[in-house]
Amino acid sequence: MNSKEKTNLICKLLSDRKAVGIVYIDVESKTSLCDYFIIAGGRSKTQVKSLAENLEEKLKKEYAIVPRRVEGVQSGRWAVLDYEDVIVHLFGDEERDFYRLERLWEDGENLTRYEG
Repeated sequence: MNSKEKTNLICKLLSDRKAVGIVYIDVESKTSLCDYFIIAGGRSKTQVKSLAENLEEKLKKEYAIVPRRVEGVQSGRWAVLDYEDVIVHLFGDEERDFYRLERLWEDGENLTRYEG
């Protein structure tokens, strides 16, 4: 599975669990860190935690894709799941408003709003 396919799969899985404001950003030509960033939100700490746990479980069980690193899930305020070529950022409403990662890319052609 290439990084674009993985990005679309992750966005669909997040959408299926009612994540809000899903965007993905093509950063392949901007950084060697990864090919895509995915940013999505949950309406509560419980939902953010659930989104992260569900994503990790589904990718592992159904696609044998395991994150290289996972941070922040237990707090439910934010989570980062590093799938090597795709990094997923999940935020609660307050944290997303505070960090506004999308603002770094809003004018670029490399930001896509997922409309799954």
